[in-house]
Amino acid sequence: MISSLRGMVLHADSTHVVIETGGVGFSVFVPADVAHTAVVGDELQLHTSLIVREDALTLFGFSDRDELEIFGQLLSVTGVGPKSALGVLSHLTVDQIAEAVTAEDDAPFRRVSGIGPKTAKLIVVQLAGKVQPRVASAPAGAPATATVDQVAAALVGLGWSEKVAAEAAAQSAEDATDAERESVPALLRRTLAAMGPGVKRG
Repeated sequence: MISSLRGMVLHADSTHVVIETGGVGFSVFVPADVAHTAVVGDELQLHTSLIVREDALTLFGFSDRDELEIFGQLLSVTGVGPKSALGVLSHLTVDQIAEAVTAEDDAPFRRVSGIGPKTAKLIVVQLAGKVQPRVASAPAGAPATATVDQVAAALVGLGWSEKVAAEAAAQSAEDATDAERESVPALLRRTLAAMGPGVKRG
């Protein structure tokens, strides 16, 4: 079983990367945010899952172990295959998935391409009790969650995935001045500037 890979990125596109390890190039399907930030020539480490089928051996890779574990849990849901599970993790963060399941809200999953209403409901039902949002204490001077949430919602409205929007808004808030942290328009402008016009949307 190939449980992790670390090596130089030889190729990256919207769905997968090729990582050279020990002189061998491994093709790995990855979530959109990993694919979009992978840079050819840079080193990349992924936690991986090898899916074995009669006609293929396919690697799926994630930036952290929590995503890998959620990927495995999604595969246990009736009607969810590897590509659909990867789609969920391209669109939603681990915490967003856990929060939706805990709230019995299937709407975030229905917004994922390839996930229909029936499968979205099954994800919520079959993952109930298996995933919980991570609780982290906010650092001193951290911006109000409501401000970050509003900026993330605005980014979603502009076409970015919920996962990319949440991560970008949180990162921008960490780098912002106190005044920017208190202002949704100011924090949104900072976030958009950091993301840049050329960023691909998930």
